[in-house]
Amino acid sequence: MRNFRPYYKKKTTQYYHLNYRIPNGQVRVLDVHGKQIGVMSRDEAVQKARSEELDLVLIAPKAVPPVAKITDFKKFLYEEEKKLKEAKKGAKKSIVKDLKLSLFIGPADFERVVKRGREFLDDGNQLRLNLTLRGREIVKKQMAFELINKYIAQLGESINVSKEPRLEGRVIRAVISSKK
Repeated sequence: MRNFRPYYKKKTTQYYHLNYRIPNGQVRVLDVHGKQIGVMSRDEAVQKARSEELDLVLIAPKAVPPVAKITDFKKFLYEEEKKLKEAKKGAKKSIVKDLKLSLFIGPADFERVVKRGREFLDDGNQLRLNLTLRGREIVKKQMAFELINKYIAQLGESINVSKEPRLEGRVIRAVISSKK
């Protein structure tokens, strides 16, 4: 017999206290439109919500007295989920782009890589420089560090070196981001 796994994704939403599960005795009540009704006991507020065929939802439990709103709970959850999606849209994720350099890179190729790195930084991404030392190049570590520092100097003053160049095995890595 196969293990059954549901194909739906489990939602992680905040837990809200409803109606008689509100632990406080006194609550400040808001109506459907957000206008303040006043401070009343939990039972009175629940009765008022039930008379309108709605729910009493605790929205600010740490306030004194706690704030509860008379609303349709399903609609309330839908609006909260919509607000979270809008907040996620506004936040831009910073992507780390990789650029590889070699120790004996030509001047034209070096300029091309600098130009490409500048484009990545202008787009708001972070830049990870990787310079791999192959074979006997490992004895020319100083030359490799000079090349990485030359690259950083070519990018100009508008950058921030998040992680200084350092040797990790046979690879010298540095992470750069823009100051914007």
